[in-house]
Amino acid sequence: MRYFLGLAILLCVVSCKKPQGFDYRDMKNFKIDSLGFDHSNVSMDLVYFNPNNFGVELKKVDCDVYVEHNYVGHFNLDTLMHVSKRSEFALPCKMQVSMKNMFKNALTTVFASDFLVEVKGTVKAGRMGIFITFPFNYSARQKFSMF
Repeated sequence: MRYFLGLAILLCVVSCKKPQGFDYRDMKNFKIDSLGFDHSNVSMDLVYFNPNNFGVELKKVDCDVYVEHNYVGHFNLDTLMHVSKRSEFALPCKMQVSMKNMFKNALTTVFASDFLVEVKGTVKAGRMGIFITFPFNYSARQKFSMF
């Protein structure tokens, strides 16, 4: 019985692998819901890939978004979402954008074919009812064309 218990604990430790972070793939369905001088509301779907060999429950995302190092808004998703193993998934994103900060680099942003997007925050994810909060810091050049 002791050997069986020892083998069960060993299998549990070996099978518990630290999850890998999600890989950003694409931004789709970008839409300006309302346009204002102080704030505008935008929505989009962010496409990610789960490289893990197991499904994950995504519980909460809380982050700040920067464009060309200027704060533009805060994104918060507080809903339980199942992410299948080794699959792409779309994360619906709606946020209020501070137009004051967007106007700082308006000419650069409008006429540039790409611009730096930075996202800093935390994600709460887990399996089997055990959730852990992970910090993340994403930075990449995003291609975007108004014309």
